[in-house]
Amino acid sequence: MASTENKRGRQTARDMVLSLLVILLGAGFVYLLVPHDDSLDPVRPISYDVELVTARRAAPYPVVAPAGLPDTWRATSVSYKRQSDLGAVWHLGFMDPDDQYAAVEQSDGEPEKFVRGVTHGAEPADRTQTVGGEEWERYEGEKYDALVRRESGVTTVVTGTASFESLTRLAASLEAERAGGPEESGAPAGAGETGKPAETGAPGEN
Repeated sequence: MASTENKRGRQTARDMVLSLLVILLGAGFVYLLVPHDDSLDPVRPISYDVELVTARRAAPYPVVAPAGLPDTWRATSVSYKRQSDLGAVWHLGFMDPDDQYAAVEQSDGEPEKFVRGVTHGAEPADRTQTVGGEEWERYEGEKYDALVRRESGVTTVVTGTASFESLTRLAASLEAERAGGPEESGAPAGAGETGKPAETGAPGEN
């Protein structure tokens, strides 16, 4: 009797293994039949028009967004938080042409806390950079670098893993509007007459 039970147990185990092999072979066959293109871009661009209009109606400051960026800049994330630990926060994230991350961040909260949070602890580089006639502070960090502009009632940060060249390009493209239309001054934030960035700092620095 014991011999018969052992034999049945071995047969059951063998049947389970064979069944598993059949399933795995079938799954592999289906995978081979489905076309795969590893060159496809995993980043899916998003539209942020609705979110931008909503934020500009709700925010207590002029909300900025880029104008005139080429299609090689792909928007990947957008949000507006009316209330948070960092104040009323506007966020718009991109992948630049080099597939590096760059984001526009704005808040009416405490500037130092906000900058530290969105730049993941980047520190002032004791340099300023002029973009379209407006002066931005330059920050550098292990994870993100940043350009920071402080104005009355709002702090604007352009930050990410992208190079300072890309961050400057993004900052230069920014335009600010309130809910009713363009700012009273009519000047886009970070964009001047020439749109060409200039940099100030210690001689010989890059």
